[in-house]
Amino acid sequence: MRLDHLAYAAPTDHLADVVQRIGSRLGAAFSDGGVHPRFGTRNFILPLSGGIYLEIVAALDHPAADNAPFGRAVKQRAEDGGGWLGWVVGVDDIGLVEQRLGRSAVSGHRHRPDGFDISWRQIGVNDLINDPQLPFFIQWEGDPAEHPSAGATGEVGVTRLEIAGDPAAVNSWVGSTNGHPLDDVEVEWLPTDGDDVGLVAVHFDTPLGPVRLD
Repeated sequence: MRLDHLAYAAPTDHLADVVQRIGSRLGAAFSDGGVHPRFGTRNFILPLSGGIYLEIVAALDHPAADNAPFGRAVKQRAEDGGGWLGWVVGVDDIGLVEQRLGRSAVSGHRHRPDGFDISWRQIGVNDLINDPQLPFFIQWEGDPAEHPSAGATGEVGVTRLEIAGDPAAVNSWVGSTNGHPLDDVEVEWLPTDGDDVGLVAVHFDTPLGPVRLD
């Protein structure tokens, strides 16, 4: 399995400040990713090396933010103070995930500021809400050159994820056969404290040196 992207939730009224703060820490500038009309959210994007990207996402004042699972997840995390929402696994055939989970993926799209619509199918956001250690799955549609990681300079990359959770449960969820949930990024498992599970921190290589973002 490969890491597609990482999602960091921010309160809507502090979105610009969070984007500036994290960009300064990583020594890189985010770009405006646009709006997810079906989810009631918007994001800023930072392409990373290895076909991965980082999004900082906030809920809009829109009914979809209360009705769509992704919108609810972002809004809930922001109301809890913001921070890491989760990690997302990229797949080439989401139909295989649908068969394994016994339900259908949903469509999503993002309207970029340049007028281009980028689209995908995703599954597992409700599971992330119920169990934050779990990733959700995404398959992109259209031209691979439009993937949000396009334009990465190679100066910023993910080296390790810290996840508080149960490795066996996560590996089973992603369908891992080798005991590692990701083939391209190291995962460090942290002990859990009751319900305190999920993505705790991400380690980056940056022009400023190694950075741990929690």
